[in-house]
Amino acid sequence: MADPTRGVTGLLLRRARVDGAVVDLRIRDGRVAAIAPELVAEGEGVVDLDGRVVLRGLWDEHVHVTQAALAAASLPLGGAGSAAETLALVRAAVDRAAPGEPVVGMGFQDGVWPDRPTRAALDAVAGERTVVLVSHDVHAVWLSSAAARRFGVSPGEDGMLREGPAFAVGQRTNALAAERVEHAVVDLLAAAVRRGVVGVVDLEMTWNRDVWLERAADGWAGPRIEAGVYGVDVERAGRLGLRTGGPIDPSGLVRVGPMKVLIDGALNTRTAYCVDPYPDGGTGVLTVPPDELTALLRRSAAAGLLPAVHAIGDAAVTIALDAFEAVGVRGRIEHAQLIADADVPRFGALGVTASVQPAHLLDDREVAAEHWPGRTGRAYPLRALLETGATLAFGSDAPVAPLDPWRAIRAAVERALPGEAPWHPEQRIPLEAALDASTRGRARPQVGDAADLIALDGPLKALDPDAVALTLIAGTAVHSTL
Repeated sequence: MADPTRGVTGLLLRRARVDGAVVDLRIRDGRVAAIAPELVAEGEGVVDLDGRVVLRGLWDEHVHVTQAALAAASLPLGGAGSAAETLALVRAAVDRAAPGEPVVGMGFQDGVWPDRPTRAALDAVAGERTVVLVSHDVHAVWLSSAAARRFGVSPGEDGMLREGPAFAVGQRTNALAAERVEHAVVDLLAAAVRRGVVGVVDLEMTWNRDVWLERAADGWAGPRIEAGVYGVDVERAGRLGLRTGGPIDPSGLVRVGPMKVLIDGALNTRTAYCVDPYPDGGTGVLTVPPDELTALLRRSAAAGLLPAVHAIGDAAVTIALDAFEAVGVRGRIEHAQLIADADVPRFGALGVTASVQPAHLLDDREVAAEHWPGRTGRAYPLRALLETGATLAFGSDAPVAPLDPWRAIRAAVERALPGEAPWHPEQRIPLEAALDASTRGRARPQVGDAADLIALDGPLKALDPDAVALTLIAGTAVHSTL
């Protein structure tokens, strides 16, 4: 269908279903100008939605855009149930690869394997090939000896690097595919738009401002982007006058996102910082001491950057909340997968948003049972957070989970894949709350909103990602199957 706004002054959406009522919506200057039954056309383009449900567009609040874009071309390892099965997949990939071509795999979950990874076993199938296998949570990499030499790193006998060293290897691995990045990013985000995504918070581990300035100069046309700043760059951002919510490019489609800092690891890698020990006796890692975190939050707030603290284990969540309370600033905790009962009401009381990824619970229920025994009732406590006044903001953490808000919504509502029993069903939340958490607090459009709207072909209760029929960004139809 052609763009209905081309050559006209606005857009009139007829017979849209909003909160159960059938109404018309007038779009003017990129905003919702009126909502009422049977509005009189004033020279606009007209689209008859024939009773389709209209919602504000979806946001993914936590994406690593470059990693997610390149992951589509990597060797998928999520289905491997052991190190041996993973090595069989790698052997086949090595046999298929062109001479000298690196083999990059993504998604192994060794936290539930019956056998353990070793460098010798990987070398037996890799030979002199550069092989980089990235864990499901992206907090660990399993390297062949050839890869270790190429990157100048020294993994142990298991061939594994974790946390900071793993992230550094991941960035260098991405650089090997630099010629494919921009096309891959366009493909990734175009697919997201087709699922109704109008905005993404990009928390790629780099200086995102320059990356997105270049994309904007090349004519970036959506979805909206909020480009995160990492803690090491707070002063740099301040010198340039970058503040959360401020524009990066003149179009306003690319803006400054939050300041992110990681203070612990992840569940599968057994580095999430926890009060109780893992079965191996460790309690994870705390990568930023409490006093340093408090100081960083103060600097971030002074620079106008909203703090976003990665904290997965319950001990890390407590430390993050303590820092927010000490500084007296609002912000976000990213992930918050395991929360002490006493900390649940502190989110609402302190005005700290729980920026969570419900789709992770679909993948983590087995590894959580293994490594957080007796505590999984406190994992992803979405209903408890809502009932104590917390604001939820949903994301995917792509490439850890697909960049698909409908998957997150379904996970929060059902807490299970089709055919599975719900995992801690007491923490399921209503569909309306899940939609609000995916639309920056409110799914129902109102007068004055940016015209970032989606219309659904199917019934809302179906939660079908392919039911998105029309996405509007700033009043311009960028995708339509009507």
